[in-house]
Amino acid sequence: MSLTISPRTTAMLLHERAGQVPEAIFLRTREGDLTYRGADSAVRRLASGLIRKGVRRGSPVALFMRNSADHVLCSFAIAEAGAVAVPLNPDIRGASLIYPLDLTSTATAIVDEDLLSPLLDAVGSLPELRQIVVRGRLPESAPGTVALSRLADLPTGDCWVPAEPPGDLDPAMMLFTSGTTGPSKACVLSHRYLLRQGKWHAKHLGLGPQDVLYCPFPLFHIDAATLTVVAALCVGATAAVGERFSATNFWEEVISFDATVFNFMGATLTILWKLPPSELDRAHRVRLAWGVPMPEWYEGFTERFGIRLYEVYGLTDAGVVVYDPLGVPHRSGACGRVIDEYEVAIGNEHGDLLSAGQAGEILIRPRETGTIMNGYYAMPAETLQAFSGLWFHTGDIGWLDADSYLYFLGRNKDMIRRRGENISAFEVEESITAHPDVLEVAAFGVPSELSEEEVMACVVARPGSSLTCEGLICFCAGSMPRHMVPRFVEFFDELPKTPTLKVEKFKLRARGVTAATFDREAHQHLAANKGNSL
Repeated sequence: MSLTISPRTTAMLLHERAGQVPEAIFLRTREGDLTYRGADSAVRRLASGLIRKGVRRGSPVALFMRNSADHVLCSFAIAEAGAVAVPLNPDIRGASLIYPLDLTSTATAIVDEDLLSPLLDAVGSLPELRQIVVRGRLPESAPGTVALSRLADLPTGDCWVPAEPPGDLDPAMMLFTSGTTGPSKACVLSHRYLLRQGKWHAKHLGLGPQDVLYCPFPLFHIDAATLTVVAALCVGATAAVGERFSATNFWEEVISFDATVFNFMGATLTILWKLPPSELDRAHRVRLAWGVPMPEWYEGFTERFGIRLYEVYGLTDAGVVVYDPLGVPHRSGACGRVIDEYEVAIGNEHGDLLSAGQAGEILIRPRETGTIMNGYYAMPAETLQAFSGLWFHTGDIGWLDADSYLYFLGRNKDMIRRRGENISAFEVEESITAHPDVLEVAAFGVPSELSEEEVMACVVARPGSSLTCEGLICFCAGSMPRHMVPRFVEFFDELPKTPTLKVEKFKLRARGVTAATFDREAHQHLAANKGNSL
């Protein structure tokens, strides 16, 4: 059976697959399995209900939900309704939650019951948020400015969808990518972008209907939302979505989901590699894993677990543009080879293209319209800058060899990469500065023993303050996502600055972690041994 892509949206493709392979498993979670026919039926009912609740073509609908089957179904239903899905990190709170909802002028949000409270706390700062659809029970009271209803109670009846479905270049989703020197930006992704990324991902990894694609990472990331769910959809395979990555339960879940493929990021492989040998090491059906970064001991990983590792390079803004070629040994130090669907070049600070072997900024250009983001929502200046010279400027540094293999050298952005998460130093600083006893702060990444980086914060406290490192970390834990909470904190009388009063972070990075630096993890370990906790 040929499984070609002709529909314009993911929801339309799901409907087509439901007709072709109705009883095949589309979605697998801890809640159970859902067939293509079952998923399609649920999506059409949800879409009909959302339209009856006033969701219109092109309108943003926020998904403030943890990983679940309903999260996936709601995302597809939003596409079916012609609206734009805006999945958010369920760990964000306060100003970090208000910002994306305010930026996108979201009027409708779908939220898990246990996440409703922080959303209701933010309602007073979100005048355009008019209705909240709750997955679970409703609270006894809520602000009068917003209407609450249950997801399970959406109007049903005959499915009614727009007479004219969205075009494939229309916005389908907005994924937030961490800011660098400013707030996070919302990448506007078209229906074509989602379908092509899924199709090409399956093509370049050799995925087929027999595969079960397992991803333990959140659905507000491209890895889960597109490179797992949509990739599975494109070939009629199964998408297995875990709740979160857990080293303790990873192999048990891989086995219980009958996974044949999984993706890794950040410290995932390092953590798995450092687990004691177990009978589970080869008690699975996984044949390949893909992601970044590729460890130096990748051959040992393959020998121990029987899994071939493939490296890729890409970003939400521009898609995945580099893959390790199938059937070819990994080229040490390289991310893989540029795929035919994109052009990749290296440029200098003046925008001039460089020759093979020369290092500079990684530039990307698609060969097909709509296979890169449409732009940053409500940020025309940032969009124009990103696409200057008719290339997308990644802000990453690397070089290409004569065979079009890409070698990644680092990031030229004020960004911290911790365990697969891109963290905006600006947002870390903004959150810490909210503490009344903090005058100044500089956040940056320092090398991690697991790979990538840990978050370090250099802080200037208000004179006379009794603020401690422990107290500041407790404040951070209550006001920011846990992946952003600094591991290292150090207090300074003043931060090094330029004549124009800009903090010289390069000096702080060069200084790094010292004997005077507070290490949260070391402190917690010591406290645990004493029977205490931070």
